[in-house]
Amino acid sequence: MAYVAVKGGERAISNAHALLAEERRGDRAVAEVSVAQIGQQLSLAVDRVMSEGSCYDAELAALAIKQARGDLTEAIFLLRAYRTTLPRFGFSLPIETADMAVRRRVSAAFKDIPGGQVLGPTFDYTHRLLDFRLAAEGGDVVPPAPEAEDVLPERLPNIESVFSHEGLLETDAPGTDDEAPFDLTREPMAFPAGRDQRLQALARGDEGFLLALAYSSQRGWGSTHPLCGEIRLGEASVSFVPDELGFPIEIAEITLTECVMLSDFASADGQAPQYTRGYGLTFGHCERKAMSMAIVDRSLRAREAGEEINAPCRDEEFVLYHSDNVEASGFVQHLKLPHYVDFQADLQFLRRLRKDFLAAQAMSREQQSVQKVAAE
Repeated sequence: MAYVAVKGGERAISNAHALLAEERRGDRAVAEVSVAQIGQQLSLAVDRVMSEGSCYDAELAALAIKQARGDLTEAIFLLRAYRTTLPRFGFSLPIETADMAVRRRVSAAFKDIPGGQVLGPTFDYTHRLLDFRLAAEGGDVVPPAPEAEDVLPERLPNIESVFSHEGLLETDAPGTDDEAPFDLTREPMAFPAGRDQRLQALARGDEGFLLALAYSSQRGWGSTHPLCGEIRLGEASVSFVPDELGFPIEIAEITLTECVMLSDFASADGQAPQYTRGYGLTFGHCERKAMSMAIVDRSLRAREAGEEINAPCRDEEFVLYHSDNVEASGFVQHLKLPHYVDFQADLQFLRRLRKDFLAAQAMSREQQSVQKVAAE
């Protein structure tokens, strides 16, 4: 791209930054929102920024939201840019989501799923009516939490274990220690993409984009209309093996949302027919994102399932190249920056085309006039 220097540009940019800070602060008669308030009361926004920013740190995500004036895509950009400055000192062990301390677990496929349905915190059964009490000072009255009738078990069986005795659900072959997973943060996108690369890209992908793709698939542009086998929300431990110790230690506990979608029947390698599945996993409480991710994951498995690539959600290059909102935002928004040289070049070319076109028209009219006179 070609740019030219603008006289007084540095001063103008400095003033723009000052105006931005003033706009971000708003009316100083209104109390400033704190990072802690954002983290506690806008937790779903914080979870989305952590998930798509690929950095599990609620305080930093809340700070990014405040700095971005609530623009979540900008906040994701800020958090991901900060993440690139952090040193990497190792890799955690695979997380066992089956062992998570569950706060919410529902299945739309199994009414009596072992362990029971656990509604947890959800908008699903609210009436979607504006609660004007929230607009009143001190009007946000939180009712006391009801006493639990039953104590949740420490471990709830997941959908895979429910099917295990019958073999009705496909399982993933465990990887070996020699197979290093694809690292999208350090390696460029490659095609054909393995499922590890696809899942990484989807986990970082824009929720709205994935939601639209999932919706398109359900409406026939991809023919993936699954059943929700299970959604679970809870805390899972993260373990790491320090070189100096040689054995795993627990270093953190993080909140995760996991979704498994049950899709078409298939049989492979002489096996009996079984459900195929799509998988979604996100940081924090991001159910819509995890569900969309699971549907798109199954759609992107069309090639390995021998299905026709006949819809956008089944085209891995289209999906993976366009799902990253940081890259997409940068590519679109750079059009706001100076392109004076480009425009001048285009303008000169357009003027030359018009001049040639008008000259040709004039010559054509002159020839027609001469032919008319000769005919007379």
